[in-house]
Amino acid sequence: MDEPVQTRVGRGQRLTEAMREDLELYAVVELEERIEALEAEITRCRAQIERKRAGRAQADALFSRPS
Repeated sequence: MDEPVQTRVGRGQRLTEAMREDLELYAVVELEERIEALEAEITRCRAQIERKRAGRAQADALFSRPS
């Protein structure tokens, strides 16, 4: 028997799909839970941005020429 083929999900595809969902189908409690999850994801993204900026600043300081 053949196993089902697993397709690879593209970067950001799930977020795009979530943004297209019909919110009319959700109850208020479910919408509040969704907002909490999205806010947690925003916080996680902001923390990653700060880590990347700090890493870039360290690299720039290490490899830049003294003035």
